[in-house]
Amino acid sequence: MTDKAISPLRRRLIEDMTIRRLGPGTQHQYIRHVKSFADFVDRSPDKAIPEDVRRYQLRLASIGTTVPTLNAGASALRFFFRVTLKRRDLAEAVVSVREPRRLPVVLSPEEVSRLLALTTNIKHKAALSLAYATGLRSSEVVSLKLSDIDSDRMVIRVEQGKGKKDRYVILSPNLLDILRGWWRAARKKGWMHPGQPWLFPGYRGQHMSRRQLHRLVCMAAERASITKRVGCSHATAQLCHPSSGTKNRYPHHPGAARTQEARHDRTLHPRRHQRARRGDEPARLAAEDARLTRGRCHGQRSRWRTSSAIAGRLGVRPMPAM
Repeated sequence: MTDKAISPLRRRLIEDMTIRRLGPGTQHQYIRHVKSFADFVDRSPDKAIPEDVRRYQLRLASIGTTVPTLNAGASALRFFFRVTLKRRDLAEAVVSVREPRRLPVVLSPEEVSRLLALTTNIKHKAALSLAYATGLRSSEVVSLKLSDIDSDRMVIRVEQGKGKKDRYVILSPNLLDILRGWWRAARKKGWMHPGQPWLFPGYRGQHMSRRQLHRLVCMAAERASITKRVGCSHATAQLCHPSSGTKNRYPHHPGAARTQEARHDRTLHPRRHQRARRGDEPARLAAEDARLTRGRCHGQRSRWRTSSAIAGRLGVRPMPAM
């Protein structure tokens, strides 16, 4: 599309979305919904009235538009009216619909073990094992790079995941062996040539697509005779942090390791250790909390000690006992 084909209003909408760093997919959906609204009113959207917005949403509801599509369109129109047009009267006329909350389809440990065992392709097995053991989203699995695997610290770095945030997830020894086996096989095939950064390379120098990963899960579920409706998120993410019982029952589980160690990892759980920067402050507070807990059993004098200690921590003078 050339620059002449873009109207000034559409160009301003694109600029507003670019300023706010909206993703390419979000921009595409916003433009599509605004164009649909403009086609419905059959004139420039900046000349619309609140009644046009009401009639447009009534038409979407009458033709059976799904709730997620209705809410996506409402977000697009609300952004367009409020930010681009500065028309708050139109933005207030947009209605969002409450989406019904449904329980996810959860596979049993036996079903997931059977799903992974019947995956014979080493690339498919590595991708599914990685998603299952770490609980990563499909977009995060396919966009991993070779440099994101830290075998020294036994963690995987996820760059710019959901919410544009970086984080770490646990890398178990079993999963590391599977990934190393995939790397050796891919290197012999010539897929891991120098300059190729992706852990799961695809076509034309890109990484494997989310749709391909979803197809792998569906094919593996069909081979394992799993009749539940599963996808990448359902089949791989629901048991990403197995308990000790799961570890004992399934010793070859790709993620059944270092669960306890991860609870004390400052990188994996920064909020849990943010007070540790003040020296022995957490240890002192823990000892004081234990002493205050023991003091609850010793009557009025213990209650006075407890209130004095709490007041001292808060920096105020305690009230005398009555």
